Amino acid sequence: MRKTFLYFIGALLTLQATSQQVLTLPNAVAIALKNSYDIQLAKDNLDIAAINNNIGIAGGLPTVNATASDNETVTSINQKFPDPSRDLKRSGVSSNTLTGAVTGGILLFNGFRVKAAKKRLEELELLNKNLLNAQIQNTMAGVANQYYDIVRQQYFLQTIHKSMEVASERLRILKSRKEAGLANNADIFQADLDYNVLVQQAEAQQLVINQGKVNLLNLIFVRPDSAIVVKDTIIIDNQINFQEIRNAALQNPQISASEQQIKINQLLEREIAALRAPTLRGTTGFNYSNTTSAAGFILQNQSSGPFVGLNLAIPLYNGSINKRQQKIAEINTRIAKTQRDAFLLSVETGALKTYQVYTSTKAQIQTAQQNYELSKKLLDLVVERFALGASTIIDLKVAQQSYENEAYRLINLSYAAKIAEIELKRLSNTLAL
Repeated sequence: MRKTFLYFIGALLTLQATSQQVLTLPNAVAIALKNSYDIQLAKDNLDIAAINNNIGIAGGLPTVNATASDNETVTSINQKFPDPSRDLKRSGVSSNTLTGAVTGGILLFNGFRVKAAKKRLEELELLNKNLLNAQIQNTMAGVANQYYDIVRQQYFLQTIHKSMEVASERLRILKSRKEAGLANNADIFQADLDYNVLVQQAEAQQLVINQGKVNLLNLIFVRPDSAIVVKDTIIIDNQINFQEIRNAALQNPQISASEQQIKINQLLEREIAALRAPTLRGTTGFNYSNTTSAAGFILQNQSSGPFVGLNLAIPLYNGSINKRQQKIAEINTRIAKTQRDAFLLSVETGALKTYQVYTSTKAQIQTAQQNYELSKKLLDLVVERFALGASTIIDLKVAQQSYENEAYRLINLSYAAKIAEIELKRLSNTLAL
């Protein structure tokens, strides 16, 4: 009966696997990179920074403006002359003033503020590129961690299924012995209870796997009710060198972004300092003016022609605003340097601790693998001895517990080593799946 149930479960899982989509890690990462909202936001920020990285935004290009006005007025005129015969007094006199101009201006000097602003915009674009690269690495690492957690949980379920097979075989043997008068109901009831406990564990473990898949689908921005199958093993990269990881980690996008933030703040200092320098601007253009009046001294006045000029502005005093803004900019630069130093220390510390986990778990995996193989052989042997009556129920349960413990230990060590490997590659910006 129990074996029939196990076969039914296996057939059901096989049938589901054929009707569901097998999701590999590269496919999951590709979907996440395509759909990630965080990556889309980072790309949009990069696009904005690229658009702003222009000499015109920095104020280095000339400006050209065209203006025009046409005013119609009605006035009353009362003019008196030495010769009374020329006196004029009239109401409702209409007049029209038409003016137009095309004016161009260019900044000639403002303390190199334009140059500093253009450089700052370039650094902002590079900053957003690095933030995008960092977000891509973070997204890939998050997907990989969740993916391998599902693989780990499925290994746990396989271990439970193995224990269920042993418990089912134990129950079968006990029933056969009872028919021969060599076993009692107490042993059978206990074996049945143990098997049911394992069935509950399998159901609970399947729930963990299902929720892990939902979490993975959420990370790759796919509908949570999508049917997927994860078929994979945990393979660890044994070629990771700490010195190479450390050197690469010191150049990862987030650290580069912190360095660029310092440069941006320093350039802002230069821009604010330039506000205290004289500003020289050149202007040129063409003016046109035409005034007509129905009465008065002048019936029409028309003028037109080009012009050219220089405009010099020297800041003398504005309440020390620029001076205070420069001091604030200097403090912001110090803050950026402090944040960079703290982040560097955090990256170095994290890389070292993660590498220690990586090397320690790798060293334990070999022994854990040997212990797992031994516990499996021991369990098979004890099951055979139990069938022959040479081992007790206690021996069988101890061997079964040893097998489960060693299987769980091996799986957890492999998972821990893989997660450490992923984190080291993320820190060194070398994560590629």
